[in-house]
Amino acid sequence: MSDRVISQANLSRIERGLGQLENNIIVVSNQVQEVSREVQEVSQEVLEAQSRIEQLVNEFREFVHKDQLSKNLQLAETRLVKVRQELETKFGHYNEVRRRAVGILQAVDASLVKKETIEDASEEQLLAAPRYWLAPCLIALAAWLNDNKDLAERAMMEGLRRNDEKTSLFFALVTRRGARYKASREWLDRYLGLQDPHELEREVVILIDGFANGVFGPEARNKCGKQIEAWIEELSQKAGFVEEQREQWKQALKSKAERLDEQSYPYLRKYSPTWGNLEQSLEGAMLHDIIHRYFTTIFAKEIVPAKSIAFAVDALLDTLVTQFDEEELPLRKDERLLSLIVEADGDRALAQSRFDSEKLLEERVSFTQLLTNFAMYPEVSKASLATQKLSLALSKEWIGHAHDDLTAENRLNVPIDIELSIDSWTGTTRNGENEQELTDNLSEHMENRKLEALSRARLGFKEWGALAAGVIFIFMGIGMPFLFVVSAALIIYFFVAKHRISKAKAKIASDYEQLLASCKDILRAVLADIVDYRRAYEEEDQKAVKIGEFLQGISPEKYAFSSHDSARSVITS
Repeated sequence: MSDRVISQANLSRIERGLGQLENNIIVVSNQVQEVSREVQEVSQEVLEAQSRIEQLVNEFREFVHKDQLSKNLQLAETRLVKVRQELETKFGHYNEVRRRAVGILQAVDASLVKKETIEDASEEQLLAAPRYWLAPCLIALAAWLNDNKDLAERAMMEGLRRNDEKTSLFFALVTRRGARYKASREWLDRYLGLQDPHELEREVVILIDGFANGVFGPEARNKCGKQIEAWIEELSQKAGFVEEQREQWKQALKSKAERLDEQSYPYLRKYSPTWGNLEQSLEGAMLHDIIHRYFTTIFAKEIVPAKSIAFAVDALLDTLVTQFDEEELPLRKDERLLSLIVEADGDRALAQSRFDSEKLLEERVSFTQLLTNFAMYPEVSKASLATQKLSLALSKEWIGHAHDDLTAENRLNVPIDIELSIDSWTGTTRNGENEQELTDNLSEHMENRKLEALSRARLGFKEWGALAAGVIFIFMGIGMPFLFVVSAALIIYFFVAKHRISKAKAKIASDYEQLLASCKDILRAVLADIVDYRRAYEEEDQKAVKIGEFLQGISPEKYAFSSHDSARSVITS
């Protein structure tokens, strides 16, 4: 009897130990399963977090970029005001001298001011601007009006000492205004003799303006025409000249490019990694029409001759004395760069690129570079409409070559294959013609993602362990009824978990169906943008021929005319 009791006691201890061991195993199994599930969830959350972080980083970069542009714009506007104030402070007293130059001539025409008064006022200007080249020129002019030859010569020599080129050009214009053709020609000869076509100063625009607008006398204009031809011929002998002109005009033509509207092709812009190249190519194709409209607008404008030679010369004199002083040049450069930054809405890199390509405020540049400046940047180079037309006509061959190069480069860089990236799917198309293929590929990709997600939504070891324990406890519960309760709880837990997994799978399937539908809509919108893009590019690219046709119709001799005498143009095409 005692042996049976001991045996039963020993078996009870063993059973309890086995039960405890089983419970520990279940607990450990549950913990392992929970950790595994949490690892999977964390992995998925990490992927989603990375996607969100990348989006946030892109948005932050865009914000920083826009903020920097805004700050650059505000800073440029502030500095522009300061630079102009500095110009007024340092060189404002020159303005009085400049106004006197034309004022003296107009006063003499009207006979309203005594010659002595003019002479006294001119001497005051010399004292006010001791280094300025124009001040002694005004004294020479006043002395000339008063027939004071000795003073006129001494003042003239001082003007030549201060700035030989500007003084020579100034008196060439003044003597032309007074119909002293011989003196005007001699001054012009002196000015031309000082010029090097490889390094001309910016005020040569006055010479070209005078020539193009028929201001100079017959012999002087013939001399200018031959000099222009000689300069071009001399420059063309330089090694690499043609390549230099092509590059020079390429940069000038590109400076007229306009940015594509940010609202255009919204889906292609957002869902294609190739968009940067596509945008650049379309902007390059749009340049054809921009340049054509720019040229035709210039040549469609009518040149209205000045009322008289006096008015024509006064306009040239005013430009000469107000725009081309070397002392002001550093501040003028700062002013131009800051103005470009404002025009570019704070984009310093774009503004600097335009400033470097313009070469508008270099002290000395080649004659052909000046022609480019006159044609493409008349506001800054102070070129008249007649000079613009003449410059384009003289440069038409170089423009044609440069435009051909730009066209070829742009066509070569147009992306053949367009990459697409929607959610986690990627694809490739050329013209949007493979919509069905891309849709099938997208569907297959989403189906694989859905199956992968569904495979993760399954009963784990914890649930299956609960079911197994429940079944075991049913058999063990014959001698211990309370195990039936535990068994029922475990089996119920299993079926509740199974139902929860089924609902999760249904939601996953529904979510992916919605995602697939959304991605298909986006894909169709992107392909529609691609079709529109290809059509727009083709239309814009076909306009390239209009530039060549237009250039063939212009020639230099048409735009070097006489409006104040009957001299014949000598420029040949």
